[in-house]
Amino acid sequence: MTTTRTPQAERTAAMRRRLLEATVECLVELGWSGTSTTVVSQRAGVSRGAQLHHFPTKQALVVAAVEHLTERRRDDLTRDLADLPAEGRTRAVLEVLAAQFVSPVFFAALELWVAARTDAELREAVGPLERRIGRETHAHAVALLGIDETRGSNRELVQATLDLLRGLGLAASLSDDTRRRRAVLDAWALTLDDELER
Repeated sequence: MTTTRTPQAERTAAMRRRLLEATVECLVELGWSGTSTTVVSQRAGVSRGAQLHHFPTKQALVVAAVEHLTERRRDDLTRDLADLPAEGRTRAVLEVLAAQFVSPVFFAALELWVAARTDAELREAVGPLERRIGRETHAHAVALLGIDETRGSNRELVQATLDLLRGLGLAASLSDDTRRRRAVLDAWALTLDDELER
């Protein structure tokens, strides 16, 4: 019987993925202060030495984890674009976008934002990542809504939408706010349908 060995590059990629996903899980469950490189490596089933080789600091690990899962979220958004209905599209787009702001990735990023507020070194690492994610999320919202953001107040309406969704996500971090969120999104979809220039 012959056994097939997994190439080193694939094993390394799988180990990194486990570390990054375990980091986000820890941030969501334990918060910034409860997330340590030791806890993450144990949860990922990776030796502490291997973890430190790839991510020498907690900050490097956490920023890489949020970036990794944000890219995965972006791929999900792109896939969702193909499944949106023509009828009631604006409301469907809001639902897709809102899901991003009540996801584990958002809650992990929220932990980073709060910690970065009083940690200058972390803020320096998180700031550029958040700005890039903000630009990408804005571009995806424009694409999902199928609008030209240079027309009328479209750009400002998209930004207001993202700010609204971020606030709803923040509220959801403390309690199940699903019913209120749905009512707000229903009303906001009507506003967007009236105000967006298509």
